[in-house]
Amino acid sequence: MTKKVPLYYGAMGLILIAVGIFQSWTVAFGILNLCLISAIMALGVNMQWGYAGLFNVGIMGFTALGGLAAVLVSMAPVQEAWSAAGGDLFLSLLCLAGTIAAILYARRTVSPALKRYVTLALLVAGYFLISHFFIPATERIEAIDPALSGYLGGLGLPVILAWPIGGLVAAGAGWLIGKISLGLRADYLAIATLGISEIIIAVIKYEEWLSRGVKNVTGIPRPVPYEVDLVETDWFLSAVSSLGLSDPSAAAGVFVKICYALLFIAVLAVIMWLAERALQSPWGRMMRAIRDNRDAAAAMGKDVKARHLQVFVLGCAVCGVAGAMLATLDGQLTPTSYIPLRYTFLIWVMVILGGSGNNWGAVLGGFVIWFLWIQAEPLGAWFMTVITMPLPEESGLAQHLMAGSVYMRYLLMGAILLLVMRFAPKGLIPER
Repeated sequence: MTKKVPLYYGAMGLILIAVGIFQSWTVAFGILNLCLISAIMALGVNMQWGYAGLFNVGIMGFTALGGLAAVLVSMAPVQEAWSAAGGDLFLSLLCLAGTIAAILYARRTVSPALKRYVTLALLVAGYFLISHFFIPATERIEAIDPALSGYLGGLGLPVILAWPIGGLVAAGAGWLIGKISLGLRADYLAIATLGISEIIIAVIKYEEWLSRGVKNVTGIPRPVPYEVDLVETDWFLSAVSSLGLSDPSAAAGVFVKICYALLFIAVLAVIMWLAERALQSPWGRMMRAIRDNRDAAAAMGKDVKARHLQVFVLGCAVCGVAGAMLATLDGQLTPTSYIPLRYTFLIWVMVILGGSGNNWGAVLGGFVIWFLWIQAEPLGAWFMTVITMPLPEESGLAQHLMAGSVYMRYLLMGAILLLVMRFAPKGLIPER
């Protein structure tokens, strides 16, 4: 680490403390929790871009898979849905496995001239066979109390288990996508990952039997206490009293956010330690060599596509962990909130601002950009109020400026990106 790293992180900590003092500690810890999740996402993207130069624009798809994992792991199963359609779902799954096995067997045994036609015929037959069981099953599931249920539910396990499982689900999807799209030129890889991300989000949004779709899944269990329970416990009330606090409800809200922050810091620390170990290892040096000159690395006998697949899967897994953590923090899965272009751009700005190829820089970028994203709108409203004070209230210019304050965050993100690219193209903490 350079001497700048403690300085930057110390300044960020002082800014969050200032938010706690001048706004509220609830706001400060709420921003801190989202900054920690953003830092983990930025680490995942930095593994792909900073280590290997892979331009992945499908980040939100893998984040959404992590959020879906939180639902499927932690929510209680809907017994009525399983009773009504569990058998047909199992049969449709068997049909899918049989179709895949038949295609693989046929492609190994039939003549090359017939391979394409046999594969197509098996795909069509498998589609109709699967649909025969699958479509009626999903219709029966979605018809069960649609206002409150209408989906299968989950496994009813502790939600904290969903975090590593979310990473595994995203890693599996990343492996499948990487096998198809890696090897494409950078711009084509970006288009492919963006399109696949949109497909993933569309499936989560419209397959109500799996995720309730746009009806959202609410009430995801917490790994920390609930505020209503805390204000009824003697030890918490006595602690609040000993600290001289007059509002137990507000103290409970801050305590819950502190508990989340400790969990998120632990996860970030583990991922950061592993990422640093990987970056400084021979594997990390090999990845940087491939990034800088893939032709020379291939000439030295390195399997470039296999190494790209490794780092792509790792980055997707980290984004999946962050997605599961985000759904846990929100307590709900809202598929419409996963907007690929909007938040993908934001995460890329985090990596670019912090320093591509440097894990400490990616984490710092996650903190700085998310803090500015949250605070830009209220600061923009304050700034517009100040500059429009000399103008009369009925002034059209004043009304236009005040109405435009909600777009300050977009203007600020664009300005930051331009300034960084012009004056600090290697980021705040450049790669060594």
